[in-house]
This record gives sequence, C-alpha cells and structure tokens, in this order.
Amino acid sequence: MKKLFAIGEVLIDFIPGEAGKGISQVGSFAPKVGGAPGNVCGAYVRLGGEAAMISQLGKDPFGDKIVDEYKEYGIETDYIERTEKANTSLAFVALKEDGNREFSFFRNPGADMLYDPALLKQEWFKDGYALHFCSVSLGDFPMKDAHKKAIEMAQKEGLLISFDPNLRFNLWSSKEALKEAVMEFIPAADILKLSDEELEFITGKTDIEEALPQLFAAGVKLVVYTEGSKGAQAYTKTVKASAASRKVQAVDTTGAGDGFIGSFLYQLSSMGVEAKNLEQISEEQLQKALAFSNAFCGISVQKAGAIASYPTLSEVQI
Repeated sequence: MKKLFAIGEVLIDFIPGEAGKGISQVGSFAPKVGGAPGNVCGAYVRLGGEAAMISQLGKDPFGDKIVDEYKEYGIETDYIERTEKANTSLAFVALKEDGNREFSFFRNPGADMLYDPALLKQEWFKDGYALHFCSVSLGDFPMKDAHKKAIEMAQKEGLLISFDPNLRFNLWSSKEALKEAVMEFIPAADILKLSDEELEFITGKTDIEEALPQLFAAGVKLVVYTEGSKGAQAYTKTVKASAASRKVQAVDTTGAGDGFIGSFLYQLSSMGVEAKNLEQISEEQLQKALAFSNAFCGISVQKAGAIASYPTLSEVQI
C-alpha cells in the first residue's frame, strides 16, 4: 500500500481535568499530542498503512513528546523539522456546560507556522498515495506557501489530494479571512470532507445536494459529508452513497472526524482507487468505504483520546 502524507499543524492539546467549565475555570490540564493532519496519519497507520507527517516543531520538550509519540504509533517523522525560532504550538481545550468546546491557542507564531517551503523535496512524493491537509495552517505565514508547493509536487507524482477544512474560527482575524483561504484551496482538492457544521459557512447552502454543483464546478471529484451520529454520505458527479452510524455511548469524540477521513483514505487505497480513477469509483465502493469509516469512528469515540482510541483493522467489524 502506498504512503499517505499529511502537511500542517502539529501541536500539544491541553485537555481539561474536568468538564462543564470554561478554560478560565478549569483547575488542571493534561498535555496530549494533537493536530488534525497527524491524527489522519495515525488512523491510516493503525489500519496497516504507512503515513508521514510534514511539519515543524520547536526544539523544546513538547516537540520531543510529539516526535516520540509519533514514532511509537508508527507515523514517520523524517519530514518533521525542528527550529529555535519559535516554540511548539499549544492549544488549551475545555468542554463547557452547553457541550461546546472552547479553545485557546498559544501559536503566535508556533513553530509549525514558520515551516519553510524550500525544505520540501519532490522525491518525497514518488510512489506516494495521497496528500492530506486542513485549513488551520492556511493563514498568512510560510506554512501556507508550503501547502501550495507540496500540493503542486504531489500532483506531479499523481497523488490524490484530500482536504478537510476542519474550521477553527478563533485562529483567524475574521471569518471572512478563513472562508477566503478555504475557497482558495478547494480547487486543489480531489476529495473534500465537510461536516454538517461547516456546510453553510463554506457553501452558503444548508443542503449538501444543493451545494454539490458549486463544489464540483470548483474541481472537487468526491465530496464526503459527515453528520456525526446521523452517519455520512459521499458523492461524485455520477454516484452517491450513504451509511448510518451505529448507536454507541460516546466517551470522547476528539479526533473522530480525523479518524473518519484517515480510515476512508485507507479504504480507497486498499481498493486501488487513486487520483487518476477517482471519478470512476462505484457506488458499491463508496458504500463500503463509508460503512467502514462509520464503524471505525464508532469504536474510536468509546475510548479517550485521538490516535490512542483508533482501532486496528482486525478490530473493525462491519
């Protein structure tokens, strides 16, 4: 199976020791390795694939922690740079009484934001499968240009390009700036993953099927639409599929969306679906991939953590 690459933020999430309080009221936090692109790599690796993260960390203990854990999980760290120009990014998270998460980021700038595009090498992407990215690192700093260059290099090698906007509004000066960045990168994506919470902001539509024409017109070949406990749908210009989620008692939904797209990409890779034949994917293949990813996430949310909660291939029963 070919290698998955992901580019973008790598950080430490400080998880609250108690729920139902805002960040200012929480008494203690525990540091956990975070960052959506790395979680996607983690899901792909847990299922038996190879994955590598492209990013930058500070030369500090938090950077050491991330590298050590990635190596433990089997995520390649050869393309992670270390710098003294900035510290590893940190994010404090709280789960408020209304169930919404509150974030406070220490990333002004973080080491990942300063990744130099000149560090990228074309030969990395030879024989790769896909390049995945999110919107957190698409602000006006060097890492944005690194995304553009990495996408160009990956496309030259025929890799599939996967984009999960994974919106984080409080990292941006305005919602308009975030939307502009997302819209700039959508045309580069072969696969676009959207959640029900993101649809209207990005497309202006509240119905996924009404939004499809503009997404396909932008160049997207496959749209994956997730609705949490309601399940997921997938669409190309010619076929569509849906799969319901299993009823489970969720303990922790951290990294669930990342696990979904990571396991979905693994399924496509195992089926031999690549950028060159993505538009020819069958309804049966889409259905199988969605059902697998729903089962994967159903297991994941019953355990604490992100990558630590992801099941292996033998543990996923459809």
